[in-house]
Amino acid sequence: MKLTLGLLFLTSSLVFGAGELSHHRAPGFSLFDAAMQQHDLYDYHGKYVVIEFMQTHCPHCIKFAEIVEKLMIKDRGRVEALSITVPPDTLDTVRQYIKQQNITIPVLFDCGQVAASYLRQGPSSPHITLPHVFLVDPAGMIVNDWAYAPGNEAIFEGDGLGKELDRLLLKK
Repeated sequence: MKLTLGLLFLTSSLVFGAGELSHHRAPGFSLFDAAMQQHDLYDYHGKYVVIEFMQTHCPHCIKFAEIVEKLMIKDRGRVEALSITVPPDTLDTVRQYIKQQNITIPVLFDCGQVAASYLRQGPSSPHITLPHVFLVDPAGMIVNDWAYAPGNEAIFEGDGLGKELDRLLLKK
């Protein structure tokens, strides 16, 4: 019986592909962007939100930004996206990144506290993998999350995130 339940759980997690941080309430935050406008996660309640933790010099983050920009055009009004940069990025590096990459989605500044709450960073797990993306549903629950790693290339460099959003939006 235990083996059957264990296999059922393993199979269901593989089918849905949920990251280990999924199925929890998304931690709230209120952060400023490069234009000094404040963005509160609660302001996006009722929509799907793609939250990316990134750094401006990360090549995978740059490629992912292209994908997200296209998805925001395709799913305008139903999906929002926020990039959250962590140190050592500065206002200057973010402004340069926005200009060079033609970024239209908000790029927010975090001193590390928001990233730590999402990524469960602490003494036992002091390192984080960037980029790391969270998909939050309209009720504020984390539907899925992905760190850049082997097996997740389609999310960060292909059409994996678009397919996941299409699947979720069809349910709605």
